[in-house]
Amino acid sequence: MIKIPKQPKVKEPVRIRYKTLSDGSQSVYLDIYRDGKRQYEFLKLYLIPETNAAAKTQNKATMAAVNTIKSQRIIELTNSVAGLKNTSQRSKMLLLDWMQTYRESQEKKGVRGSGKLIGNTTNILRAFDEKAVMRDINRDFCLAFIDFLRNTYVGASGKKLSQFTCVSYFGCFRGALNAAVREDIIGENPINKLNTDEKIKMPESKREFLTIDEVKTLIATPCRREDIKSAFLFSCYCGLRISDVLALKWKNVDCTGEQWHISIVMQKTRQPLYLPLSMQARKWMPERDGAAEEDPVFATLPCEDTCNVQIKPWVKEAGITKHVTYHVSRHTFATMMLTLGADLYTVCKLLGHTDVKTTQIYAKIINKKKDDAIGLIDAEFANT
Repeated sequence: MIKIPKQPKVKEPVRIRYKTLSDGSQSVYLDIYRDGKRQYEFLKLYLIPETNAAAKTQNKATMAAVNTIKSQRIIELTNSVAGLKNTSQRSKMLLLDWMQTYRESQEKKGVRGSGKLIGNTTNILRAFDEKAVMRDINRDFCLAFIDFLRNTYVGASGKKLSQFTCVSYFGCFRGALNAAVREDIIGENPINKLNTDEKIKMPESKREFLTIDEVKTLIATPCRREDIKSAFLFSCYCGLRISDVLALKWKNVDCTGEQWHISIVMQKTRQPLYLPLSMQARKWMPERDGAAEEDPVFATLPCEDTCNVQIKPWVKEAGITKHVTYHVSRHTFATMMLTLGADLYTVCKLLGHTDVKTTQIYAKIINKKKDDAIGLIDAEFANT
């Protein structure tokens, strides 16, 4: 039998240490030794005096968590030595610092409206946990933040956030985490681990849209800002978000024969979109008049907030009582296409949706309107 030589004992790069506190409990921390340098990581985990069975159980769970973290740190150190991706150092960045970095990045890319949204989201995160570091962002953190958005945080108005606002802020947070994954700040986005029913979802029944007759009424109604009117109606006929309309340049517009189309990368999803333009959509575009390729198509269009302020009196003057914002134009395009007989898959592609399930929301709206229309017959002849 071949005698296998005894392997020398290798010193662990990460060791568990304990510090006794004045109350008799012990603070557990990691002693990390690498490249001749020692550092300590305090885990904010504590062992309590084992005076009963419950205390023993709690300490056992605490040590299981400590050993898990220790294993993670050893893997991170090993990967670093092997030249593999290592996020351990950058993951110590404060979440609020990363949100600021993310905001600057989005503004540098020219994503309209991102600064205000990210700023508001950052303020809410500050109120939730101003000391959180990127390493702390796990599934439990995300669930707690969702609960904070829904049930605890109170805005400047003194009221809790609406469902729509919660969706907007949580979507911004998710985008920031996705960016952190791309930058190797964190290994994965923990939001992807949430079940569908745990996430904040947009209420389907609240998606407002205009009927074809209401669009015709708006066309016939003057607006104080004709550029806003033109841009809104343009989106009613092509479904572009205001962020994409603001970013639309003449170089994105092309004509082959008699068919006009635009080719852009959508601001929200960063997905490419090739979109044919109908004659009605083209009619509401400004004339080029020698504008350069890099010039915006809707050069005088203000920001979304200003557009929404100007749209309100225009809609009221038209006798429409619905709550209409610029984004309603996108909903109007989707429902109008389905009402006129376009199939769901085609509408999905025209809107730039990556999943047809998103487009199905509009189909449900149309079906409900059909049900309501049939219900009018029953109401009319109820007593016959």
